[in-house]
Amino acid sequence: MSTVAAMGALCLSACDDDNYKMKYPPRYELPDLPVIEGIHTYKAPMYWSVYEYCYELEQNGVSNQDMDISPAEWDKIIDWVARDLKPHGFDMVCTDGFIPMLANDKSGYMTHYGSMSIKDLVAKARAKGLKVGIYDNPLWIHAPNETPIEGTDYTFGDLYYNHNGEIMNPSAENKWFNWAVAENPGTREYIDGFFKHYKELGVEYIRMDFLSWYEDGKDRGMGIVGHGYGRESYARALAYIAESAKKYGIFTSLVMPHLYNDAEVEARYGNMVRIVADTGHGHWDHISAKDRGQSYANWPNCNNQFDGFTYWSHIAGRDKVILDGDFLRLNTLANDNEKMTSVSLQLMAGGPVTVADQYNTIGDNLKFYANDELLALNADRFVGKPLSDVLNSADSNIWYGQMSNGDYVVGLFNRDENAKTFDIPLSRLGIDGEMKARDLWKHADEGSVSAIKATVPAHGCKIIKLTK
Repeated sequence: MSTVAAMGALCLSACDDDNYKMKYPPRYELPDLPVIEGIHTYKAPMYWSVYEYCYELEQNGVSNQDMDISPAEWDKIIDWVARDLKPHGFDMVCTDGFIPMLANDKSGYMTHYGSMSIKDLVAKARAKGLKVGIYDNPLWIHAPNETPIEGTDYTFGDLYYNHNGEIMNPSAENKWFNWAVAENPGTREYIDGFFKHYKELGVEYIRMDFLSWYEDGKDRGMGIVGHGYGRESYARALAYIAESAKKYGIFTSLVMPHLYNDAEVEARYGNMVRIVADTGHGHWDHISAKDRGQSYANWPNCNNQFDGFTYWSHIAGRDKVILDGDFLRLNTLANDNEKMTSVSLQLMAGGPVTVADQYNTIGDNLKFYANDELLALNADRFVGKPLSDVLNSADSNIWYGQMSNGDYVVGLFNRDENAKTFDIPLSRLGIDGEMKARDLWKHADEGSVSAIKATVPAHGCKIIKLTK
C-alpha cells in the first residue's frame, strides 16, 4: 500500500485574486439526499493528537515512509495523557497523517498506524480509561483492487472513477489518494464497512481529511490536485458517511472542506468541521495573525483561528455542527496571554480543545489546559458568538453566550500589539440589570456589575461568567 500522508505542514498561501474573496461561498443546487436526523448531539471533543510529533519530524527531514511511533513510545504518551490531561476531561488520543496507514488483513481497511496495531492501541488506551480516534477517510482505498466488499459482489477496484461520469478536471491525475466515487455501485457498502470495521476495533472518532480534493480537485495553495468528482458526488458521499457513522455511533470530523453554499452539506452531514488552515508551526500566526481579516471562497476560507471562528460563527450552536480550529501547540506561543487566549477562543466558540503539545515539549503549560472552571463550558456544550461576525471589526473581539443553567459567559479578546480597554454595558448583550461577575482565569469574584470594564493586555483575554 502507498503511504497516505496528511501533509499537515502544508502551508496554503493566501491568494490576492479578488475572485477568491467572499462573504459566503458560491451557491449550488443539490439533488434530494437522505435526511440523517439527530447527529448533532455531541459536545466538542477534548483530546491529544500526534500532530506535533509528526510535524516536527517532517520539518527535520524525516520522510513519511520512515516515520513511526513505537509501542513503547505510545505507552509513554498514554500514561502522560491519562495522568495529566484525563482528570480535566481530555479523554482520547488520536492519530493523524504522516505515518504510513496500513491495511494488513483481508478486510482491506486500515489495521496499523505504522508499526502500531490499532487493535493494540485501543487496548492500551482503554486500560488507562482513554478512547482512540483515528485519522482516515471512508473514501480512501488502502488495499488491492481484488479485495472484496463484504456483502456484495463488488471489489475495491469497482470503486474507482470508471470514466463514465463527469469529472471537473479530466486531464488531471489524482495526487496522493485513491478515491472511492460515491455513485459507483458498492461505494455505499464500502463506506458502511469502513465504520463497521472501526466500531469493531473500538474506535469512536474518525478525522477525515482532504475533502476539498474530492469535491473539485482544487487546492488554493497547490492548484489542480485531482479529478474532482463534483458537488453532487461530494454531497452524496457525505450523506453515506453520516448514515453509517450514526449507525455505528462514531463521531465524524470533516477536514479541508471548501464549505461552499454556506457549509450547507458539511453542516448537514458532519459532527464537526474545520474552519481554518492547518496549525503548522503554531505561534500567534495560527491563533490570530496570519492573513488577518481576510476570507476566501475555497479551502482554507480563513488562515487563522480567530477569523475562522468569527466568520463561521453563524452556523454553530447547541445542537448544530461544531467548529474545529485545529490543534493547539502552547509551547510555540510567546507568553501566558497568548496561551490563555488560544484555549479561551476554542471554548468560547464551542470548539474542541485539541492538545498537540507532547509530554516532553509541554513544559509548564499544563495549567492552561487544566482550567476546570473554563473547561466547564465544554462539558455544558456551550457555544458563544461574537457581537459581530465582520472580520477585524471591534465587535468581533467581544464574544458571549449562555450556559444551560442560564449563566452568561463573556469573552473580551485583544488581538492587537498594545493593551486595549473595554467597557461593555450588559444591555448590549441582552442582559437586564446587574449580574455577579467572576473572572474564570483569575478564579476571582468581581462583585455585581451592570457593565464589563477591563483593560486587556496585548494578545490577551478576559473571560467573565455572569450569574444572578
